[in-house]
Amino acid sequence: MSSLSATVKLHNGVEIPWVGLGVYKVEEGQQIEDTIASALKIGYRSIDTAAFYQNEEGVGRAIRNSNLNREDIFVTTKVWNTDQGYENTLKAFDKSLKKLGLDYVDLYLIHWPVPGKYKETWKAIEEIYEKGKARAIGVSNFQIHHLEDLLADVNIKPMVNQVEFHPQIFQKDLLDFCKQQNIQMEAWSPLARGQYLDDPTLLEIGKKYNKTAAQVILRWDYQHGVISIPKSTKPHRQDENADIFDFSLTDEEMEKINGLHQNKRTGKHPDEMDYGL
Repeated sequence: MSSLSATVKLHNGVEIPWVGLGVYKVEEGQQIEDTIASALKIGYRSIDTAAFYQNEEGVGRAIRNSNLNREDIFVTTKVWNTDQGYENTLKAFDKSLKKLGLDYVDLYLIHWPVPGKYKETWKAIEEIYEKGKARAIGVSNFQIHHLEDLLADVNIKPMVNQVEFHPQIFQKDLLDFCKQQNIQMEAWSPLARGQYLDDPTLLEIGKKYNKTAAQVILRWDYQHGVISIPKSTKPHRQDENADIFDFSLTDEEMEKINGLHQNKRTGKHPDEMDYGL
């Protein structure tokens, strides 16, 4: 429990766990409820969903059924591309809140930087924050140029930028920029959907510490100051993903893992996304 209770403080003082549970492609109904129930039992206290995932109702049910206090669980959700714009975002947020069955969320994000829309969307999100309906607000999939454009007009600076981040897409310039701006970086798909967990470098480092390649990657995230939200529906994997706080990678090992960068994504590049405009 001590590891999963480890938190980082956002620039507004709100604390978010270093490791959470992602629920992309976890099916609404029994699967999402069982997945969250096992994660909460293990000690996870951060759940990351989105309107696009179509499982917010199940997330809410699982939280209510857990008998944990609401304030002990950190809930993130996101506004989808087709719901962006000022009025639409306010409506989309209310819809998400209703589906979750909650009075507030802990973090509300713009899911993708829809060109010509994300600034309006951010104004709505600032309003949601000022009304106390979201304890923290941020963005997802924003590159440096999106952030610079947004920061020129904000009243409230984003607290989080959630992006694809793993050794094969080590976005160092973006990470450095976020650190300079005091925006916390968070990694979605930190294990690259399991695509290179047989990498010899990761396996060799893992062997030294009696850790898996997945644990090595998640520790690498942590030592870079990046939050991880690995997804797994299997309790033993959830347990494994949380067990990263009892070893440390050396500077040399960190550099070796940095060197795996190939600019290789599992998802779309934000500038190449089909926003249907």
